[in-house]
Order: sequence, then C-alpha cells, then structure tokens
Amino acid sequence: MPEIEASPTADLAHFTGLDQRLLDAVRSIRVLSAVSWPASKERRFLDALASGRETIPKIEYARRDFSAQRAELEAISTQCDDSHPLGAYLQRSARSWSVAAQMLEALGTPQVTAHSIELYGKPDDALPGGGQSNLDAARYFLSIAEKLGDGLAADSDDDEVIPAQSLRGEVQREVDAFFGAGVVKVELDDDLTAKAAAGATRIRLRASTAFSEYDRSQLLAHEAFVHTLTALNGRAQPILKSLSRTSPRATGTQEGLAVFAELMSGSIDIARLKRISLRILAIEKALQGADFIEVFRYFRKHGQNARDSFTSAQRVFRGVPLSGGAAFTKDNVYLAGLLTVHTFFRWAFKRRRLDLLHNLFAGKFALEDVILLAPCFADGMLVPSKYLPPWVQSAQGLAGKLAFSLFANRIRMGRIGEWD
Repeated sequence: MPEIEASPTADLAHFTGLDQRLLDAVRSIRVLSAVSWPASKERRFLDALASGRETIPKIEYARRDFSAQRAELEAISTQCDDSHPLGAYLQRSARSWSVAAQMLEALGTPQVTAHSIELYGKPDDALPGGGQSNLDAARYFLSIAEKLGDGLAADSDDDEVIPAQSLRGEVQREVDAFFGAGVVKVELDDDLTAKAAAGATRIRLRASTAFSEYDRSQLLAHEAFVHTLTALNGRAQPILKSLSRTSPRATGTQEGLAVFAELMSGSIDIARLKRISLRILAIEKALQGADFIEVFRYFRKHGQNARDSFTSAQRVFRGVPLSGGAAFTKDNVYLAGLLTVHTFFRWAFKRRRLDLLHNLFAGKFALEDVILLAPCFADGMLVPSKYLPPWVQSAQGLAGKLAFSLFANRIRMGRIGEWD
C-alpha cells in the first residue's frame, strides 16, 4: 500500500476543526451500550431453565434517529481533502460512523446484519493470504482445543478463585503502577455482560462473577495495556483527538491487537481460543438460520455452563431478531483481527519497520491508518505513543519472538512424518 505524502502547507486548523466536529457528531453513537440486553433477561432465562423450560427472551430496543448526526458526518466527509493523509483518515472514519448510526437505527430488525457485516465482516471472509477463511481458523482452533481437553466443560469452576472485589484491588494497583496513580479507575459493574470492559479512564469488571489467574492476566494485557492504553495515547494527539475512540472500522484491528497482546504476553490459553472460535461458529449458525435456543444449545454442547452459554448466545443476537437468519457479527473480529495483526507484525518486522509497530499504539488505529499516516508521524502532526505495553517496550524480546515466528512458519508439518 503506497504512502501518501503530507503537504507542508496543509491547513492543520481545518483538520483539527473537522476532527472535533467528528467527535461531537459521534458522541451519542455508542454501539455496545445500544445493543446490550438488560441483566434481568439472563436471570429470567436461567430461572425458566431451572424449571425445565427454554424460552426465547423478548428484547425491545429504543427507537433511535441519528439523521442529524449522519448529515453532519456526510458534511465532514465531503469537506475532507482526501489527498492529505489526515483528510483521508477523517473521511474513512466519518463514513464508518455513519454505517454504525444506520445500524443502530435498525435495531431489532434483520437489517442490522448487513450493517454489522460491513463493519465487522463475517465468518467466511478470507484471512490475509487468501487461502483460508476466519471460519476455517475457528474450526481448527476448536478441534485442537477439544482434542487437548481444555477443561472448559466445567467452565473452570475450580479455577475461578478470585472474587471480583479482590481482583478490582489487584488490577487497580497494576494500572496505578503503570499509568500513574489516579489516571485510571477500576470499578465493579452489576450490569456488565462481558467479564471486563475498558475506556480511557475507567476499567469495569463484572461484579457478579469470579475470575481465574488467566482472566487476571488476560484482563491486564487486553483491557488495560491495549484498550485503555491506546485511548489515553489517542487523547494525547494534538490534532486527531478522535483517535481516543475506536471508530467502527478500526474495531477489528483494536480487538485483534488486544488478543495479540494476550498471545505475546503469555496470557492466552487454549480455552480462550476455544471460546473465541465457538462464537464465530455460532455467528455462522445464526446466519444460516439457527435461532437463539439452538445457538444456546450449541454452546452447551461444547462444554459451557448455562450462564456462559446464555451470555455467548446473547453476544451473537445483540440488536437482531432471535428467530434465526440474523446476527450481530462483532465477535467475528477477534480471531480474524488476531491473525491479521500477527501477520502485520511479522510483515513490519521483516521490513525493519518497528516504527509502525510502535505507532500502532499511539491511538485507536486500523492497520491501514498506521501505514497511510506514517508521514504525519514523521513531520510531527501525530505524536508517538506515550505508553507502550510491557511486551512492546522490550525491543529485544519482541524482535526475538517475531524472528522465531517468521522462521517457524516456513516449517511444513506434513514433512515430519517420522514423528507420527
């Protein structure tokens, strides 16, 4: 992908103004909070299940009108000089947010699916290199996990030994030590669907659950040292303050980078890869016509307990009808993003472009942004990352892992027949 040369005569104030208008326009476009289900739906479903009844939840979504925001995003897009990397970035982001707005206006209808696929892709999309799809990767990791026996059948009840309140204190100490005291607050949230969620100044943990040591290390690597870290770095940008928020088009890179951080920091396990893979396969089942109960049973069949199976099925059906043939495809990005980011790291290392890897953490970028905005880092319009994850700070360690990965990928397993 060719780099675009930045014009030294560019009106930076113009771009700053457009960026602020973008932030103002998207302030109320919050995808995950809009599609989330009330916690009461889980309690009612599990109570009915305990009585021997599987009942499809009834979900209602508030009607939303983002026509004013979409008009403003269109105006921003047309006023961007897309021959300049800053203008091209703002145009790509504005169009992405407009798709997200249309998706939220369609909540509760099958039309959400098409917008979701445009933003997050779908399971049968090709991975980098074109030889296999995300669906192929999910089937592979699920097969490996179930052959190894990953302990997911009991959802590691023995392993989940850290109460949420205790973990909150541990994580608070870790983020204070890394970002500085008082920069990021760790809180408990009774209504959180996921185990954790992170913003620039707040990390939330689900109050009604317990955590394992793997959960703890994954949470720090994924939420604190990627999602919170990139948000804080984005806030420090002098021109593109919008880099503090994940535009929908950057979701795949951001989630992929966060899972890649788990991998590089040694905090991912095969059970985690299995959960990610099951969600992708469940999205495919929903798209092919499976309803909520069928998807719930699918997770149960593969060893998840009732509560986690409900949570996983809920993620697939956020914002769409529960009768089958529709899906919210965001969970498609975790594995595809991981594999794409891993490929990008290897590519950049091979070309001795470690600067691109460091710049990737300077805000909420998509991979293409880091390449196309390279001239803006070179001339100071964008500033380097204030914070870098611990595994990135060690240049020698990062180089060693990437060098090993580059060579190991040349080895063809099929030629080692004498071990079988």
